[in-house]
Amino acid sequence: MWRSLLKFFVNGILTIVPIGLVIYVVVQSFQFLDSLLGNSLREKIGDVYVPGFGILLTLVLITLVGWLTTYWFSAQLIGIVESILQRIPFVKTLYKVIRETIESFVGEKKSFSKVALVTLPNNPMKMLGFITSENVGKLSDDLVDHIAIYVPQTFQVAGVTFLVPKEHVEILDVSPEEAMRFILSGGVSGS
Repeated sequence: MWRSLLKFFVNGILTIVPIGLVIYVVVQSFQFLDSLLGNSLREKIGDVYVPGFGILLTLVLITLVGWLTTYWFSAQLIGIVESILQRIPFVKTLYKVIRETIESFVGEKKSFSKVALVTLPNNPMKMLGFITSENVGKLSDDLVDHIAIYVPQTFQVAGVTFLVPKEHVEILDVSPEEAMRFILSGGVSGS
């Protein structure tokens, strides 16, 4: 009887915890995104405010800025702001890293599009990662025959970038989403 109760309890945890965490993350994300513009909007329109207006307004503004930077004068304005940011020592590095990271996921120059299997030298172990740059020779002449591989850490957002000789890298025919799910779950998901 106790074994059955323990089994039911474990099955309950396996059912409730993932659902609960997803709901928690979605609710927290919704509240954060809604508060970006929603708090000031709520002050202006009071009781008429409906949760979600902040997110809708944020999406509309982001789309509008994207349209303006593509077709109108604000492209020049954005260029001026970027030019100013490029002149401030710490800020220029931070801005460049943030911009290139965002572009690697949603821009035209997507990094993480090739999944790589790296064979460790003198070792039968392998690492799964993503090719982020095939041109690292600009860092040093010794790296001309190397490529940059980003290896995310399991159960974390962090990761490590390795510069690996090309002969130790095999490109896999796996979608980046499937590989990321496999890596972040420690091999539990997608296997």
